Amino acid sequence: MHFGSLAAAVASYLQARAHEGRWLLRIEDIDPPREQPGAARLILEALESYGFEWDGDVIFQSRSRAGHEAALARLEARGMTYRCSCSRKDLSGEPTGPLGTVYPGTCRNGADAGEFAVRVRTTDEPVSFSDTLQGRQSQRLESESGDFVVRRRDGLIAYQLAVVVDDELEGITEVVRGIDIMDSTPRQIWLQRHLGYRTPAYAHIPVVTHPGGDKLSKATGAPAVPFDRVGPTLVGALDALGQAPPAELAESALADIWRWALSNWKIDALQGVTDIGVHQLHAKFLTGTP
Repeated sequence: MHFGSLAAAVASYLQARAHEGRWLLRIEDIDPPREQPGAARLILEALESYGFEWDGDVIFQSRSRAGHEAALARLEARGMTYRCSCSRKDLSGEPTGPLGTVYPGTCRNGADAGEFAVRVRTTDEPVSFSDTLQGRQSQRLESESGDFVVRRRDGLIAYQLAVVVDDELEGITEVVRGIDIMDSTPRQIWLQRHLGYRTPAYAHIPVVTHPGGDKLSKATGAPAVPFDRVGPTLVGALDALGQAPPAELAESALADIWRWALSNWKIDALQGVTDIGVHQLHAKFLTGTP
């Protein structure tokens, strides 16, 4: 778990606790080819070390596959899906939108034989929602992303469908996550509507970036959060989230840091903010230097 992941976890945790809600921990392990051995264990160890307390058992998304398949069957029964044999190479010349290549509907009337993905049909009717932090958002799926994949060519259920099903099964009422996921939200709302699910409230927080502007991630070399400077790093996350913690809080016991954080949590401090550079944070929170 890197610093950007920590900040997102802190925001969702405090938002839930400040409203006397439950904070559920879900490990999204539905993509075996990309999973790193031991990653789930390391994430749980980091969360425990930083004082997070989740409600109920840890939820592993891979154990919900029966629910994912049932939802896909419902979409198929309603004529909302079709098989698609297009490869990335086939689509390489197509226009792009906020979510990558805009699928042109090539296989809407039937796919060639061979391996296939399953796509869900879209229209150009605007899919809109009001984000707690980023305001009104709207997307025309057909022209901005096209029909999107709900089952991959390798047979795995795609993230967009899996997360929608799991949010419904777990009774999620509010989603707090990074703004880098916000362009996917209209797709998820589209699925919610066609599956008869509730749409939760959404708050998309700014992402933490490297000095050059790239999002902190494993792919961009973001280091794991330290286990020997838990207090200062947690206070650094609060600083990144606009909570203006006092400098002396970094030397406090973990329980006292969380107590202060809960008493002073104001998600509105992130209103309209889209990214936060690590170099903008108070240096001593993260590095121990003045």
